[in-house]
Amino acid sequence: MKNILAIFKKEFRYFFGTPIGYIVLFLFWLAISLFLWVIPGNYNIIDSGYAQLNGLFEITPWLFLFLCPALTMRMIAEERQNHTWDILATKPIEIWQVVLGKFLAAWCLNLIALLPCIFHYYVVYNLAEPIGNVDSGAFWGAFIGLIFMSATYCAIGLWASATTKNQLESFLLAMVVCFILFYGFDLVSGLVTNGSTIAKIQNIGFNAHYKSISRGIIDSRDMIYFLSLCALFIIITIKQLSVRK
Repeated sequence: MKNILAIFKKEFRYFFGTPIGYIVLFLFWLAISLFLWVIPGNYNIIDSGYAQLNGLFEITPWLFLFLCPALTMRMIAEERQNHTWDILATKPIEIWQVVLGKFLAAWCLNLIALLPCIFHYYVVYNLAEPIGNVDSGAFWGAFIGLIFMSATYCAIGLWASATTKNQLESFLLAMVVCFILFYGFDLVSGLVTNGSTIAKIQNIGFNAHYKSISRGIIDSRDMIYFLSLCALFIIITIKQLSVRK
């Protein structure tokens, strides 16, 4: 536990020790705010005429496709490129502890990025007529869905970072895999005419499970889905790095 915490603190200090960390979070928060309040369109709360946050939970998974790979792309790739991973591998610390410490750091950074969502909920809550006339169940359900989805995205990003020494390649690989898991199966299902087959194909992807949670109903099957995929990519990353060691 001490080793995991040490890795966690190291990654946190690195992220907030440079302006890049603050810039990444600021751009993420700015993008959400612009889509919700400034840019006209389907996501704009004012244009919708209703006190609802559907736009927030529709745009955030797409922004995660950039945020999560950006948070994780350097965590292992940079260390391997600078040969500091070789030094780390010789220390009395297990590979799984390193991977878990880095994963928890990336996930916590992602949760920090999610905090402004609560602020938008507070604003809409007070703008509603009467005050408080908001579907709180749907909000917290979708918020929990984003928490679990971000964990899986971070695990995929960490795996991509362990796959290549190039940070840009790591970013692109993670983004493509996350996109396929989030939306790719919906695209494939659109080419199928059989209803039961469509449902089976869609259930493989993130989007169907995320939409299920967004209704405000926490289904254990959806939780197990995200946690299983998260654990799978973490295990693959550990195995991959252990073989190289």
